[in-house]
Amino acid sequence: MAIHPIEFRYGTPEMKVVWTEEHRFRRIIDAEVALAQAEARSGMIPQAAAEAIAAAASGASLQRAKEIEDEIHHDMMAIVRAVSEVCGESGRWVHYGATSNDILDTATGLQLKDAITILDSRLRQLLSSLLTRSSETKKLVCIGRTHGQHGVPTTYGLRFAIWASEIGRHIERLEQMKPRVCVGQMTGAVGTQAAMGTHGIEVQETMMQLLGISSVDVSNQVIQRDRYAEYFCFLANVATTLDKIGVEIRSMQRTEIGEVEEAFGANQVGSSTMPHKRNPIRSEQVCGLARIVRSSVEPAFQNNTLWDERDLTNSSPERILFPEATILCDHIIKLMNTVIEGLVLKPDRIRKNLMQLHGINMAESVMIELTKKGMARQEAHEVIRVKSMEALASEQALAGLLANTPEVTKYIPAAEIEALLHPDNYLGTSVQQVERVVAKLKPLCT
Repeated sequence: MAIHPIEFRYGTPEMKVVWTEEHRFRRIIDAEVALAQAEARSGMIPQAAAEAIAAAASGASLQRAKEIEDEIHHDMMAIVRAVSEVCGESGRWVHYGATSNDILDTATGLQLKDAITILDSRLRQLLSSLLTRSSETKKLVCIGRTHGQHGVPTTYGLRFAIWASEIGRHIERLEQMKPRVCVGQMTGAVGTQAAMGTHGIEVQETMMQLLGISSVDVSNQVIQRDRYAEYFCFLANVATTLDKIGVEIRSMQRTEIGEVEEAFGANQVGSSTMPHKRNPIRSEQVCGLARIVRSSVEPAFQNNTLWDERDLTNSSPERILFPEATILCDHIIKLMNTVIEGLVLKPDRIRKNLMQLHGINMAESVMIELTKKGMARQEAHEVIRVKSMEALASEQALAGLLANTPEVTKYIPAAEIEALLHPDNYLGTSVQQVERVVAKLKPLCT
């Protein structure tokens, strides 16, 4: 019986596979095989035994491990016995010198490597979509808003570029984080490697090289959880970027604004009672699930405060945190990519909103020009502020009021005021900024 929505509603098949019991079981076996191979290279166990373990271990079954666990009530030792059974006489060397978390934490490092590979690809796909939309709209002028109020104009291309730049930084963070997060250990019961004698450091390094992940420098019985806290902070950071994008799309889709709209299928239903509704449900889902991803951060930090060489308080939350936060983050990255690719922009509505204040929002442009022409900046600010307030109160065009203001026309002819109040003339370097961002980040998409 399905209980958690991840089982039937959220998540991509490829990311779900990474966190299945079967996949983790296989990653645990990978760690056991690599341990035997590393110990054989160091002369700790016979080479023939390591070869036999490598050849036979994949024949162990999760079902058999569960049967043993029902009897002995220890999940890792149940797997050790299940693997040993299929390795014949060489099974005596399985798990030699290791403690449970040497294998379990190393398997987690392997799972994180698998998950990060998917997240990396997903982020690059989203980055590509954002850069495409940014290039397409780099000259699409729209009203800028601060505090929810109309400001000077910006472009949709610049908005997309800002989001793309943020995703680009997440890709960089992910690459930088890999060696700290995709990590394994072979340190023994309390971190001294005593069971492996003088071979401990060598075995650990060789084992992790075989597995393709980093090796801890020092540890106790478990890998220190600051590494995993960084991973969950990364997921939360990504989710927050997606949340921010989703909030903006939802806001711009409000009936009163109506500048953008999520793609809406021909047979899609928006409401069970209001047939006219076209709701931004994908962006809303992104924003909602981002809350769950962010909620993983606090327990992830708490998991690092264990007693002495370790206790077990981290284990139970991690069984939930890793699959839930990772699967949901991957899900909303893919979902936001769908939103961006299908996003409908409405130029007529964008233009209508841009011109709504009849030039009042362009007051800064006149203030800057007055200062260039000789008026003190603070004096220019006050003159234009007073006239702007008058224009707002009387619902008059600012251009007409300024054309009849001697303090202004002393510096700027009335004929030039209209041009200064035209939004298309006040975009600064927005187009160049977009082009620079696209040129810089495009290589990350490949």
